Amino acid sequence: MTGRSRTRLERVRASAGIASLALQQIEDGLGADDVDGPELAAILRELIEDTDPPGGFIAALAQLLTVAAQRAEQLEPNRDGDASCPLHEAAALLTDNAGQRLIWAARALDPQDPE
Repeated sequence: MTGRSRTRLERVRASAGIASLALQQIEDGLGADDVDGPELAAILRELIEDTDPPGGFIAALAQLLTVAAQRAEQLEPNRDGDASCPLHEAAALLTDNAGQRLIWAARALDPQDPE
């Protein structure tokens, strides 16, 4: 592994660590007794509608997986899709399935919100 690769990997680990800390903050908030339906719906919407990154956390993670899949396509010895196809499928599941389910859950928790 080259020095540049280690640095890249260290940056990925640091970013994943920050995401883990953010997740812990969200978990702590969700565990509070005073979280009601509309607030939980707002938290769910934040994961899918936040403008930074565009499209929210779910879309950003799906984009990351898509980029990894595109790179895997270039690295696969036989270009057979053994590495890239599962990554593309995971990205599609996030955007097509997880994102939509978060929207449904948020609407069920806060039916008065027009979003």
